[in-house]
Amino acid sequence: MQALYGKTLVELEEICQHLSFPSYTAKQIAQWLYYHHINQIDQMSNLSRVTRQRLKENFTIGLSSPVKVQISKDGTKKYLFETNEQRFIETAYIPDKDRVTLCISSQVGCKMGCLFCMTGKQGFQANLNANEILNQIRSLPEFHELTNIVFMGMGEPLDNIDNLMKSLEILTSEWGYAWSSKRITVSSIGLLPALKTFLDNSRCHLAISLHSPFDEERRHLMPIQKVYPINEIIQLLRTYDWSGQRRLSFEYIMLKGLNDSLAHAKALLKLLNGLNCRLNLIRFHSFDDTQLESSTDETIHLFKDYLNSKNLLTTIRASRGQDISAACGLLSTKELIQQENRKDSTSG
Repeated sequence: MQALYGKTLVELEEICQHLSFPSYTAKQIAQWLYYHHINQIDQMSNLSRVTRQRLKENFTIGLSSPVKVQISKDGTKKYLFETNEQRFIETAYIPDKDRVTLCISSQVGCKMGCLFCMTGKQGFQANLNANEILNQIRSLPEFHELTNIVFMGMGEPLDNIDNLMKSLEILTSEWGYAWSSKRITVSSIGLLPALKTFLDNSRCHLAISLHSPFDEERRHLMPIQKVYPINEIIQLLRTYDWSGQRRLSFEYIMLKGLNDSLAHAKALLKLLNGLNCRLNLIRFHSFDDTQLESSTDETIHLFKDYLNSKNLLTTIRASRGQDISAACGLLSTKELIQQENRKDSTSG
């Protein structure tokens, strides 16, 4: 049975037309779903009993609670959700003074194969639909506390562009959650056709995973560099206006002896010259089967100070939740392995 939650207004209008409901019913349903936050179709009290019965015969609301949670000593929480396909995704709740950010996933696993990413070790399993993306927000116990959302969890958001755009439409539309686009950031490694679609049809912030200014080195870290080189991504970004409220940032994981030299800093200045942007330096969280190491704190701070002295706004992202499998993909990978082990023991 299909879920109503996660449907756009156009999709709700199509449903109402198919069920021969009055045209205004679609907006009523949207209001119940995204403004009143109902859990059952019977709670749609301004719909007739017959209408509600017809909906129940064909649809469910489609919400599902997290199946596990890990809580860090710094207040960060990592939630595990099970998808409709009985796979697992992660959502990170990150409180920080008067700001509460939720980091959500867009795919189960990932096909991009970045060397530094645990999620990529799972391989690609499935795209999340809009229901599964937004359920991470709506079914969170702290749903009403959230101030910001970042698409920086499992998966590459622009590799699931249709469901990403549906989710953003529901989050920002007047008939949906009516969130300001300034509260939402989408992170991407830079899939050019989908990136242009996102930039043309959304005002949400953008964060590009950069990690090296050098072609060969970035190709080693991120195979997508072979298809969409960072220079072409930057060239596209230069055609958009970043002087207003929309923010452009670049993510840069600091890897010891690999991308943290003065030569890298100078190349970054040249690459990003003239762009109104920010560079976020990120400590690397290690995981099994990787030889990568994080740069030392001293190196990271020297790197930041040099770039700031050359007028490239550079910050160091605070590491959160290190005691609860903070690196994205660790918790879901463990659950996946445990599930497979349970299957093996049952079949044995």
